[in-house]
Amino acid sequence: MTVSVRDARSSRSDRLWIGSIYREYLDDLAPVSSTGIFPVLGEVGHREPDQIARWFGDRNAFPLVILKAAEPVGFAMVARSQAPPGPPAVEYRMAEFFIARPSRRLGVGRTAVNLILNRFAGRWEITEYLRNPGAVSFWRRVVSGYTRGIYQERVINGEVRQVFDSRVERSR
Repeated sequence: MTVSVRDARSSRSDRLWIGSIYREYLDDLAPVSSTGIFPVLGEVGHREPDQIARWFGDRNAFPLVILKAAEPVGFAMVARSQAPPGPPAVEYRMAEFFIARPSRRLGVGRTAVNLILNRFAGRWEITEYLRNPGAVSFWRRVVSGYTRGIYQERVINGEVRQVFDSRVERSR
């Protein structure tokens, strides 16, 4: 199985594909969004196309398409931190991450995360809602494997946060 990640800005079809699958991503978040932590886009005056356009228009956002055997199966949006530089500032955040249902539990997500962390070497923060046990389990497993257990995790206000430096993994 070949998994790759490419910049979604390089292809109009990638942007359209993300738009076509975005509703499925939001549907996966629906059980979590009832907590009030993740508002429904329409409730805050945003539409799905507006959210996607915001990603593609932000210089500090990196929309990516995840491919399995050259076919799109997921997307990620990496956000560069706006925090002032200096330790222990976080440089990157995994703002969005999604693998379509038929491609889950095949190693696609883990492989894509490894590729993304290698591409954006630096200090990372990945956050998931405690009420989303599937996401918590996935990210704990993937981050622990990638970092060989060298990361910090905290639970704050119903969110699980993993912080680590992907440059440490590369130097081994």
